Amino acid sequence: MRRQITGFSNPTVKLLRSLRDKKQRRLHQRFLAEGLRLLTDAREHGRLPEMLVMAEGRDEHPLLQALEADVLAAGGEVIETSADILSKITGKDNAQAVTGVFAQWDTGLAQLDRAAAPIWLVAQALRDPGNLGTMLRTGDAVGAGGLILLDDCADPFGVEAVRASMGAIFTQSLAQASWDEFSGWLRQGDGQLVAASLAFGSQPYRGATYQAPCFVLVGNESRGLPAEYESACDMHVTMPMRGSADSLNAAVAAAVLAYEVLAQLSPETAISPR
Repeated sequence: MRRQITGFSNPTVKLLRSLRDKKQRRLHQRFLAEGLRLLTDAREHGRLPEMLVMAEGRDEHPLLQALEADVLAAGGEVIETSADILSKITGKDNAQAVTGVFAQWDTGLAQLDRAAAPIWLVAQALRDPGNLGTMLRTGDAVGAGGLILLDDCADPFGVEAVRASMGAIFTQSLAQASWDEFSGWLRQGDGQLVAASLAFGSQPYRGATYQAPCFVLVGNESRGLPAEYESACDMHVTMPMRGSADSLNAAVAAAVLAYEVLAQLSPETAISPR
């Protein structure tokens, strides 16, 4: 179905604006994604928006035309509106010319197949949506099975996290769980849990032996991992800090460690830094 919206007070505009709020996203089980590139990535990985909102006077593009046709064919809705209204929906002064509304999907641990990849990324209490999006991008880059978020993390379906993922929100499996849920699930099958840690006794990350499937765990940006979580890990590794800073950014640490794991477990697809 196609329609046009011309008023800021339109109920659909109010609904879409509300999706910038975490509580409303959870209530409606929907989220926003902006930009043709991101929406094309979603389409190429089998996820279509339920609603496509496009700015009047936009530049035509074959990928946008293909996306529009697929949304309509799937029974979705295509809306045309002004650039000002689209900016009001997204909260950006320079909003992209197209925004999609997607249904959230199952993020339970049960839908993960740990044998699907040799590497998985795990983050505990990650609060920065930019870091969350970066970890999704890292997972995509190293061929990880996905990202598992533990405890009180930033919302992966928030606008900032989706934008920072650069489309990886649609390419990576995603799970959310408490620590107890995750640890119980992990120990039901194969899996090496490796913590990026500054704890005494941690070994250099390049001298460690990784085993597939390897679950790379990083903690909160400021507090790190709780002691009881660290004690439950199979191995603790550290990265050299040669400057005055005492730790790496959580997402950066995950990326450095993930590439070392990749170099060991899938050397044919990785360029080893050695």
